[in-house]
This record gives sequence, C-alpha cells and structure tokens, in this order.
Amino acid sequence: MASLKEIKTRINSVRSTQKITSAMKMVSSAKLRKAQRAIEAAYPYEQKMTEIFNHFINSQDVVGVSPFLVTREVKHVAIVAFSSNSSLCGSFNANIAKQLVQTLSTRSQLGNENIRLISIGKNISKFCRKIGFKPDEYDDMADKPDYKKTLELSDKLMKLYTDEAVDEITLIYHHFVSKGHQVITVRKYLPFEVAKPEGKSFPVDYLVEPDAQQVIDELIPNVLRTAIYTALLDSNASEHAARTMAMQTATDNADDLLQELSLQYNKSRQQAITGELLDIIGGSLA
Repeated sequence: MASLKEIKTRINSVRSTQKITSAMKMVSSAKLRKAQRAIEAAYPYEQKMTEIFNHFINSQDVVGVSPFLVTREVKHVAIVAFSSNSSLCGSFNANIAKQLVQTLSTRSQLGNENIRLISIGKNISKFCRKIGFKPDEYDDMADKPDYKKTLELSDKLMKLYTDEAVDEITLIYHHFVSKGHQVITVRKYLPFEVAKPEGKSFPVDYLVEPDAQQVIDELIPNVLRTAIYTALLDSNASEHAARTMAMQTATDNADDLLQELSLQYNKSRQQAITGELLDIIGGSLA
C-alpha cells in the first residue's frame, strides 16, 4: 500500500491538474460562444445563396456552360482536410485523420502521385506527412478563421480545377451541430453539383440582367468561396466544442479520482493511528 506521503503527493498533483483542465474548459467555452455566433451567422447565408443559385439554374431553359459545372473523368483529385493546430480536444483530430484514410482508400487506384492533399491545421498536416504525402499547408487559418485568408485557398482550388490540374476536389471537416454533437462531413467541392428540386416545384420567373451567363459566372465563384469559409467556421466551432467537452470530462474524472484518493488517504491514516495505539497499549501491558 502507498504511504501517506505518496497519497498526499498524488492528491496535490490531481488538484493542480484539475485547476488546469477547469481553466481550459472556461477558455474553450468562451471561444466556443464566439465561434458559434460566427457559424450561426454564416451558415444560413451560404445555404440561402446555394438555394437561390440552384433555383436559378433549374428555372432557365438554356444556360451557358460554366467550367465549374463540367464533370470529367477522375484522374487527379485534391482533398482538403480541416483540423486544429493544438491538441487536448478529444478525438477531434483523430476522427479527421481516420476519415482522410478512408477517403484515400477509395482513390487508391489513382496512386499517391495523382492525389493532392491540402491541410488546414497542424495536426492533419503532421498526419499527412506521416502517411507519405507532402501537403499544401494552411495552418494559420485554423486558429482564427478569416474570410480574406480563405479567398486565397478558394481561388487556388478553383484555378486547379479550371486548369484541369485536378478533376475532383473534396472537403473533409466537422460540421457543428451542438456543443455535444459534431458530425464528420465529406463534401464534394468541385465539380459544382446543382441540386434538382424535389417533388412538385414552382419555377421562379427571374429577371436577369445583363444575361444568365454573366450571373452564373459571378455567382458560382461566390458560392464556392463562401463554402470554404463556412467549412472553416464549422471546423473551428467544432474544435472548441470538442475541447470544452474533453476538459469537462477531465475535470469530472479528477473529481472522482480525488474522492478515491481521499478515501484511500483516510483509510491509511486510520490504520496508522490504530497501529500506533496498539503499540502503545502493548507496551503499557508489557
């Protein structure tokens, strides 16, 4: 059995760790509230923009061809994976890495030389190098999502597609649902897929000026840029939610461990006192 001094040292150590996890939980909760407000403001905007575009495309009898709508035989692919720069957020980064491996396995016939990885976050960048890839790294975007920074990435992805350097682009990230629920999302970024209306649809008579082709040429890039920014906000909010829950669990576990150690300490202390009393009684009887 451990000595009283050893148990006391463990209790102090657990208490110190509990203070750290509790503080990290409070910091993550504050960051989560800010990130949640950002994604709640941006996500409906992206959804509505995409909805309007789909309605517009489906309402036109004849529309021009956009290079972003062209589907080609898939010979080269690009995969954009979103993670965090720091750890201590549960299985957040491990789930992204696992999904990336699954996605890569579906494209294994292409060979690694025809697969381009773009990593956002130090954890997934490190994992990509570990499995033998040299990713294009955008780690600075993970901590503080900024729309201007996402423009560089989205424009680069669109250029890769229009230059036919890649034939398909996929996004892998966490979609934020609630504080305790984040969903791994695998989303085709390009080619742009136009959703068909479900059931009975009522076509909208759009007045287009100057012409439908110019509207398409302007609207698709804006939708694609917004999609990257929304995915980044989703990932950021999910990261803070995962870290908040992980630190809450760690703090609760520390409480349980402190109770066990305190009980063990009291038992050991009681045994020591009992032993000393028996020695005193035995000595007086002798």
